[in-house]
Amino acid sequence: MTYQWTSLGIGLALAITILWLVRRSHLHGPYALWWVGIAFVVVGLGFFPKSFDLLAGQLGVSYPPILAVVLGFSLLLVKMLTMDLERSRQERRIRRLAQRMAILEAELAAATTAIATEHDTETPVEQADKACEPRENGENEV
Repeated sequence: MTYQWTSLGIGLALAITILWLVRRSHLHGPYALWWVGIAFVVVGLGFFPKSFDLLAGQLGVSYPPILAVVLGFSLLLVKMLTMDLERSRQERRIRRLAQRMAILEAELAAATTAIATEHDTETPVEQADKACEPRENGENEV
């Protein structure tokens, strides 16, 4: 009976912690669903431990606790895979955003140079450089 209460306590503590993290915006929805699901499984095993023994028997596992270890390890591998997929997606988006930003900066520089040469004035970059140069009296304009 003790392992039931231990499993129930761990599951409830995990569920409460996850809900607290979501409420504080430290953990976002899709990630929280994984952990809430795990918490419910642990709580379910706390309430119905014999169901896990029956499942292990149906799967041909002679020592039911090892099934929990194998399932837990498998879940961790799936979680790591999904995290790597998400990280790869984010890196791809960041790279594309950086490329778009570089293109926009190049277009802006070309446009300001074209406007400056059209009006025969200094470009904004040249004006900024000139404003940052030290003056004769030692004071800068910036």
